[in-house]
Amino acid sequence: MKQIPFLGWQNCVQLSNPQVELVVTADVGPRIIHFGFVNDENVFATFPSQLGRTGDTEWQNYGGHRFWLAPEEMPRTYYPDNNPVTVADHGRFVRFIAPVETTTRMQKTLDVALDLNAAKVTVTHTVQNLNPWTVELAPWALSVMAPGGTAVFPLPPRGSHQGNLLPTGHLITWAYTNLADPRWSWGEQHILLRQDPHATTPQKIGGNSAAGWLGYVRDGRFFRKTFAPHNPNATYPDRNSSAELYTDANILELESLAPLVQLQPNASASHTETWQLFNHVPTPHNDADVVAHLLPKIQE
Repeated sequence: MKQIPFLGWQNCVQLSNPQVELVVTADVGPRIIHFGFVNDENVFATFPSQLGRTGDTEWQNYGGHRFWLAPEEMPRTYYPDNNPVTVADHGRFVRFIAPVETTTRMQKTLDVALDLNAAKVTVTHTVQNLNPWTVELAPWALSVMAPGGTAVFPLPPRGSHQGNLLPTGHLITWAYTNLADPRWSWGEQHILLRQDPHATTPQKIGGNSAAGWLGYVRDGRFFRKTFAPHNPNATYPDRNSSAELYTDANILELESLAPLVQLQPNASASHTETWQLFNHVPTPHNDADVVAHLLPKIQE
């Protein structure tokens, strides 16, 4: 753990091990603004015009990885997290505590635990309700990936018609979703979504993530985030979506969502992701590529 200036912010925290390094902003956010192999490029996107800024009255994307609350609505979701956060070193993890949101009376915390040796980090997102009333919400973790890569959304396990008379999965679309867009590749086992800097429209889907992971491959680097698999006994935001993909001309987002909860006054809800980073992985174009090149890395 080391405090460093980074991308225009003077107070950032760098965590590193022999394989990977990440940087978390403390002047705003918190945002995990950088993650990658040591002395290598960032797997996350950043927005140059927003870097180093503090104190804005409107929400800024910045890039990197952020913590939101679902369902998405204006203005609650877009609270301007543009002020300094508290940093506490707990030994095995570092805690980043955002100020209490003045309009929502919510307080968000990120606990970041980097593995001592592996290219692996665990991020726990916790929100506390400081209102005197109950609020329905779900923790929502969004990773803003650098442009030019391909996302992987695993589908539920396959089976026969005779053995599966009832549905095992669902796909959620938005008003701007176009399933005929060439950025999509629809496989039997996986959905692929390509980020295209020349795209003129956004795309988004959601669904039930029985596998409990999403991936992104770009320039030989495979970023994988895992989270609790979809709980069939719980209700999730966005018509029961526990995972979502979004892309536009600038970015692609890997999004995981916890179940909706009725959060009582002073109570907290948490959602945990574990990230892994693999090198020398070809970009997949279909199911066969995922099975041949990505799944062996996961099984290792």
